[in-house]
Amino acid sequence: MGDVMTAQKKRIVYIEDEPEMIRLVRLIFRHEPIELIGAVGGLDGLALIQSLKPDLVLLDLMMPGLDGWEVYQRMKEHTEMKDIPVIVVTVRSTRVDRALGLHIKKVDGYITKPFELNDLIDNVHDVLYRSHA
Repeated sequence: MGDVMTAQKKRIVYIEDEPEMIRLVRLIFRHEPIELIGAVGGLDGLALIQSLKPDLVLLDLMMPGLDGWEVYQRMKEHTEMKDIPVIVVTVRSTRVDRALGLHIKKVDGYITKPFELNDLIDNVHDVLYRSHA
């Protein structure tokens, strides 16, 4: 019986305007079969998603220029990107923000900063390794 974790590397694009956060998350997943590609800002992030077709997108909401919801909206309008799962990682943590993300926008996960390491890891694992039945 093979372990799903030994499957090929999963690719994650993390769109975040703080390079420190990208470095931190890359460290968190350094021992896993995950390639984390950081994009500083929404426009770069969209371009990366379009060219790489990652297995998952981690998305900050509050960014200058193109904010997270705009990135998400553009992904959902684009045939090649609309089925890529998205986990929001944000400081916006009110109940309303969370409800908007999970129930109205239908993101695949919603994590608030500062986050518990296990919350992030569990959410990412749930999305990457859940069965797509």
